[in-house]
Amino acid sequence: MESTIALREWAVAVRALETGRQVIVLRKGGIAEETREFRLESPKFYLFPSFEHQRPNLVIPEASGAVEETQAEAALTPGFVTVTSFAEVAEELEVTDAETLKRLEGLHIWTEDYAEERLKWKKTKPLHVLVLRVYRLDEPQTIPLREEYGGCKSWIQLQDLNVSSMTPVLDDEQFRRQSEIVGKRIHR
Repeated sequence: MESTIALREWAVAVRALETGRQVIVLRKGGIAEETREFRLESPKFYLFPSFEHQRPNLVIPEASGAVEETQAEAALTPGFVTVTSFAEVAEELEVTDAETLKRLEGLHIWTEDYAEERLKWKKTKPLHVLVLRVYRLDEPQTIPLREEYGGCKSWIQLQDLNVSSMTPVLDDEQFRRQSEIVGKRIHR
């Protein structure tokens, strides 16, 4: 069996990335991180949909219905998880203040309060903004949900994947425009 790295991310955020609704994720690190902070372990990885902490009240109203949808879809295959996307990091940026974070509003699905809560957690550490080029797997991979995939950590090693092809969510020009907007809002 081949082992492959994946970033654990809320299923609702994975959906937003897969639809082109957003091209960023906000990371601070999980409670169970070995380094106690977020560290980019690979510039390319699968997106592993997680459900532990996602709640409708932590995302903007237009995304709240997707929280229940993703949970209902996962309930159809208990003991398994379906991996549907792959990402490449185009840029890793850091945010250290609420004013800069507020400028990212509208570029992600998290509420302003939740995003700010993430920024304030471990105050001395920056909030990492990963600009991701996302690809949908042409054949989604439903794999056993192993115990080691759980917990409050960012990175996991997946097994049982057999991926042959994938398609970019956004074309080159769409992605360039979206990532340029992110950069301009952070570096303003």
